[in-house]
Amino acid sequence: MESGDEINIGSDNEVNDYYGEDANNTDCNYDSLIKEEDSMDSDSDSPVAKRPRLEGPPDRNYTVLKQSDIRERQENTIAEVATVLSVSKAVATILLRHYNWSAVKVHEAWFSDEDRVRKNLGLLPIIEFPLDSTEVKCGICFDLFPTRDEIVSAACGHPYCVECFRGYIRTSINDGPGCLMLRCPDMSCSAVVDRDMVNSLVFEEEKQKYSTYLYRSYVEENKKIKWCPGPGCEYAIEFDDNQGWDVTCACDFSFCWNCVEDAHRPVVCETVAKWIGKDHDESETKTWILAQTKPCPKCAKPIEKNAGCMHMTCNPPCNHQFCWICLGDWRKHRKCNGYKEDKEKEVKKAKRHVKKYNHYYERWAANNLSRQKAVSDLRTVITEQIEKLGEIYGKTQFQLRFILEAWQQIVECRRVLKWTYAYGYYLPRGEKAKKLLFEFLQGEAEAGLERLHEYAEKEVRQFLKDPEGSVNFEEFELKLKSLTGITKNYFEKLVRALENGLSEVQTLIEYWNCDLCTFANSWKNVTCEMCQTHQ
Repeated sequence: MESGDEINIGSDNEVNDYYGEDANNTDCNYDSLIKEEDSMDSDSDSPVAKRPRLEGPPDRNYTVLKQSDIRERQENTIAEVATVLSVSKAVATILLRHYNWSAVKVHEAWFSDEDRVRKNLGLLPIIEFPLDSTEVKCGICFDLFPTRDEIVSAACGHPYCVECFRGYIRTSINDGPGCLMLRCPDMSCSAVVDRDMVNSLVFEEEKQKYSTYLYRSYVEENKKIKWCPGPGCEYAIEFDDNQGWDVTCACDFSFCWNCVEDAHRPVVCETVAKWIGKDHDESETKTWILAQTKPCPKCAKPIEKNAGCMHMTCNPPCNHQFCWICLGDWRKHRKCNGYKEDKEKEVKKAKRHVKKYNHYYERWAANNLSRQKAVSDLRTVITEQIEKLGEIYGKTQFQLRFILEAWQQIVECRRVLKWTYAYGYYLPRGEKAKKLLFEFLQGEAEAGLERLHEYAEKEVRQFLKDPEGSVNFEEFELKLKSLTGITKNYFEKLVRALENGLSEVQTLIEYWNCDLCTFANSWKNVTCEMCQTHQ
């Protein structure tokens, strides 16, 4: 008897959920595995079929904002609202935060129904303490205070001693950005605690924290501005329109403003989310387990066969004995040589799915690593190689700019090529014509990129190592410029085709080009309409 190797992928409940509700069923359930592949075979469910067209405008449609720019804009917006509505800056700040820092929305709501806005935001009329009161009780510690100087309150007039109110505000500030929505400590009261009151009671450390929360809220609550997700970056990006989501921060980090993932043109955000989800979760690991293992019919733990005998024994404490082929109880087992067509098809489909994913993921990951290396090489070109080549050949940095442009093209093309493999993975299997066109365009672009990358990588090093080599610098410059231009054209065609959903396929299906004059004729015509040449 051979004992199988148990592979632990989670709790028993997780395994039961994965293999099906009936874990003791001897027929392995592959339905959950192949659902995704079936959906890719249907045009109606295809993420490619539903792909919106993304037109990247020639001009930059976003603005990079420094910390000083953000603070200046924030203060200007607050001042504008305070002036127009004749309110304090503290009240204007509360209004703007509620309406996502949109002055237009504040004005519309305020002039439409000022009383309703005040009531909703806790901007209550100020209530003074009675002048004849001799002692006032704090609503938190319940001590009596003889003078009004020791008592403070929000607009509602609920009295609290200075120390208790200060402690209440400091605790709220230390708890996080929720302090920006601070209300009166009285549970039944909705009066707001504004910035002026906060600054009058807390110490400098808490003032700085509160100011930072308020500053960051201008970006995080603003629908047109987002933080750059680059490592350690403190810039923000203001987006002007929704045409072409890819943006590049001043820190040189490129990302999609819509989904805040790495820049992924020409692939849409929905495809990127699905692809990244496959990489982050355990779905593909479980897919491999389902394709390469079988569940124990008793405990449903996945078992990998590690020897030749078909007599399997599950690990303790289960110790169930079963047949590897049919999963039947070994004590009652006789023979299982009968062919079950449906089950064999499901197993093959599961294995095909794993093979397909591995094909596209391996190339996606390889181009991702290659791009990271190209970014590192680009930094070396900027900081070291350009200067050294200038000294050797007596060239200015402007004259050597073509090397920098070549490496920038390499970095960008690696990014595009990486995401085309995610695009290819989700192409429906039924669209063979689109698949052929996609692979042709992708292959041409990839080949051009490899020629450019190899030449830029090796030849620059060769010139630094041996300035008196067989190739003169003018020939190198001419060839590198040529390869850069050719590669750029290849990738522009590829990006354009993918953003248009490979619509060129329809044109190729509906028309034939005349060999003599290249006129596009309908397939209904057997002779060219332009030159009358027979098809």
